[in-house]
Amino acid sequence: MPAPRKYPPELIERGVQMVAAIRHGDPGRPGVIRQVGELLNIHPEVLRHWVKKADAENEEQVREMAPEALNLRRLERENAELRRVNRILKAAAILFAAEIETERAS
Repeated sequence: MPAPRKYPPELIERGVQMVAAIRHGDPGRPGVIRQVGELLNIHPEVLRHWVKKADAENEEQVREMAPEALNLRRLERENAELRRVNRILKAAAILFAAEIETERAS
């Protein structure tokens, strides 16, 4: 008889979905698994295991996809990364402009 599961499958599935959604929206964000685990009261290593398993299953599905779909996914990831970099550059430009205004005022 297998040991009872500490976390219901629905909870772990929800955690994996949350991690995937956050990673899709903000690819470079660190500590996502830990944050989602704390939010849902799932041990981060358990969640990490399930995320890795889901990623492996997704990779298998991706290999089976048509080349056009793979290219579309690559372009979507690249677009998200470029948007993130653009936000950073805009914030830096605002900081530099404020610094120049401060120097001119003095």
